[in-house]
Amino acid sequence: MSLFQFTGRRLVSQAYSGFKASSSKKQKFCLEMARPSSNMADFREVFAKAKHIAIITGAGVSVESGVPTFRGAGGFWRKWQAQELATLEAFARNPSRVWEFYHYRREVMLSKHPNPAHIAIAECERRLSKQGRSVVVITQNIDELHRKAGTKHLLEIHGSLFKTRCTNCGNVAANYKSPICPALAGKGAPDPETEDAVIPVEDLPQCEEDGCNGLLRPHVVWFGETLDPDILTEVEKELDICDLCLVVGTSSVVYPAAMFAPQVSARGVPVAEFNTEATPATNRFRFHFAGPCGSTLPPALARHPTEIIS
Repeated sequence: MSLFQFTGRRLVSQAYSGFKASSSKKQKFCLEMARPSSNMADFREVFAKAKHIAIITGAGVSVESGVPTFRGAGGFWRKWQAQELATLEAFARNPSRVWEFYHYRREVMLSKHPNPAHIAIAECERRLSKQGRSVVVITQNIDELHRKAGTKHLLEIHGSLFKTRCTNCGNVAANYKSPICPALAGKGAPDPETEDAVIPVEDLPQCEEDGCNGLLRPHVVWFGETLDPDILTEVEKELDICDLCLVVGTSSVVYPAAMFAPQVSARGVPVAEFNTEATPATNRFRFHFAGPCGSTLPPALARHPTEIIS
């Protein structure tokens, strides 16, 4: 069992529960090490030799597409923050309100488009696959912008806004309906003065499997829930074989994803961080490139002069 497997599995139960590094753990991240390099030419030389590239992405990669994060000051929908609505308990108490919130997010995302960072990642994957090299994207995002950009090898560890799961039979299905059900049409306005729609359960999204008609929920990992063990196993495999890791637009404070890149770095694999600012994990990495991902990532992943395209 690899170091990643041991630590990752131990932390799975703390996954998207909002568990963040304590101050002592943050200090551990910031052990005295050489400052990470911002030399793009040096990174490009490492990139040119890599055969298996893992790219870990967070909310920062989608900010330039106008995607609201619902984190930090002002991160409210009506009078609630995401962590007050994105829980099994909130859904059990008021499924209508939770579905309004997610309907709003789905409708917003249908109007958003991949930005240069998403496109650069997808183009890099396409190009390198022709050279017998691989790129995998491990994302914490649920917005599907990587998929929209054309990324094929994608592991969505927190699920997707455009998938549903039946609370009765457990069936998971892609769902791009707009609105997702008639009763939610025109609902979900984020203004704090907006009254709840109070939609009856039977009018909320229902399972379409034969004879089921169970209440659907968004197929996302809510606070207090565990990550899908099958997806986590795939993540482990990819991180165990990668010879270059990029961390793009993630704060590196939410577990277990916060441990992915540091553990890759611990076994001597180059890790490059692309973020607007330093994170608790920055000093664990070989490279750090500050600035908007849409500006820093495209030149980093562009075709290297040594690449041979058949």
